[in-house]
Amino acid sequence: MSPSHCSSIDVFGDHPWKHDHCSTGGGLVPRLHTPMYFFLSNLAVSDIIFVSVTLPKLLSILLTHDHWMSFLCLYDSGVLLRMSAASDVLLLTSMSYDRYVAICKPLQYSLLMSKDVCLSLALSTWLISVTYAAVNVLSTSLLSFCLTQKVDHFFCDPKELYAISSSDVTGRNILMLCEDLLFVSFPFLLILTSYVFIISTILKINSLEGRQKGYSSCTSHLTTVILFYGPAIVIYGKPESEGSKEMDKLLALLYTVVVPMLNPFVYSLRNKDILKAIRSIKRKSTRF
Repeated sequence: MSPSHCSSIDVFGDHPWKHDHCSTGGGLVPRLHTPMYFFLSNLAVSDIIFVSVTLPKLLSILLTHDHWMSFLCLYDSGVLLRMSAASDVLLLTSMSYDRYVAICKPLQYSLLMSKDVCLSLALSTWLISVTYAAVNVLSTSLLSFCLTQKVDHFFCDPKELYAISSSDVTGRNILMLCEDLLFVSFPFLLILTSYVFIISTILKINSLEGRQKGYSSCTSHLTTVILFYGPAIVIYGKPESEGSKEMDKLLALLYTVVVPMLNPFVYSLRNKDILKAIRSIKRKSTRF
């Protein structure tokens, strides 16, 4: 079917999974039982972990003015933080694939984004993220630190650890570069490729309403991608300078604390399905 006919189909609404209606909020609104909301719930869990690891130390810094972290705290938080970061990247990539299938292959959406496929993607995301975090922290724990036992940061940043290590970190820097290519650059390229096809398909739709619906279905995800990748690209892509440490902390604060807190607003305030679910729950609660 040509893209010009797509506006006459429920292309951008997604297809709810079959489920038993229950008394929960999701049961009240079957349209929330879609792959996008499934991935969004996983992203919410990842963001909660992200904020739970970084925010307590940040509040401690504000209250005590102690900017240093012990290595024990770094290793404890490092696993959760890196697991959360990796899962965020992989979930955003899966969500871009979901948008690609919904807009570019609407007739195959139920098959390509079935419940089993989505569960496999989510499970793979968490398994890969846990493995990546464990290997990364284990590798870092083997370094020697003779000059100091504390790090001037509010979370476990490999760049900060490598900078103060007395061990040869050449191999670790190469490993970090490979990790950046595998867990940041490659997923980012997949997201960009998905949106190239998405935009190309939307532009072929004759109906203005269809094009607007297509763009609106991607706005929230694209906003989150920009908020997440923007500061990370600046931090790890810019050259080092003497006055860059405080700026790095500010940018790190943006994508480790601010972005996870903004994600629920980005996905809910402009989302009619979620707003309808909230109103439906309110109406049901007023009956009791």
